[in-house]
Amino acid sequence: DRFGRDLLTRVIYGARVSLGIAFASVTMAMIVGSLLGLFAAYFGGGWDTALGRGMDVLFSFPLLLLAIAIVGMLGPGIPNAILAITIVYTPFFFRVARGPMLAEREKEYVQAARAIGAGGGRILWKHLLPNLLSPIVVQASVTIAYAILTEASLSYLGLGTPLLTPSWGTTLNEGRTYLQLAPWISIFPGIAIMLAVLAFNLLGDG
Repeated sequence: DRFGRDLLTRVIYGARVSLGIAFASVTMAMIVGSLLGLFAAYFGGGWDTALGRGMDVLFSFPLLLLAIAIVGMLGPGIPNAILAITIVYTPFFFRVARGPMLAEREKEYVQAARAIGAGGGRILWKHLLPNLLSPIVVQASVTIAYAILTEASLSYLGLGTPLLTPSWGTTLNEGRTYLQLAPWISIFPGIAIMLAVLAFNLLGDG
C-alpha cells in the first residue's frame, strides 16, 4: 500500500476483524430477535402487538441508513458498530421465529405438555425451540453475509473499525484515493468481501 505494508497480510488480518464483528452482531441479533419472536407468538395479545409494531418501525428504515444513524449517535468504534448491526438485523430473526411459532404453539405435543403441568418457559425452551431452530440457523447464515457488507460500509465511511485497525472496509477506504495509481489496494479487500458474502449465501442456500 502507500506505506509499503504487505496488502495480503492486511487482508488476512482484516478478515478476523470484519468476520468477528459480523459473527458477534448476528449472534446477538439471533438471540434477541428469536427470543422476542418466540415470546410474542407464544403469549400473543398485547405483547405480540407491541413487539410486532416495534419491529415494523425498525423495518421501515433502510438498513444501512439506520446503522449509520445509530453509530452516528453513539460514535464510531467496534462496540458501537456491533450494537448498530445487532439492532438493524434483530427484526429479521423476530419474524423468522414468530411465524413458525404461531403454527407450532397449537400442535398436540404443546397441548400435551400443558396438560401435564409444564410452564410456559419449559414449553418454550424444551419443546418449541428445538423444532424452530432450523429456519433460525438458515437465517443466521444468510444474515452474516449482509452483516459483512454493513460492517464494510460503516468502516468505509469511517464509522466502524478505527482507521488504524485493518479491516476490509478501512482498507477499501484507504485505497480509494489511489484507484488510478494503485488499484490493487482496493481491489483485493473488495474481492475478499465478495467471496465471503458469496460463501455465506451459498451456505444458507445449502
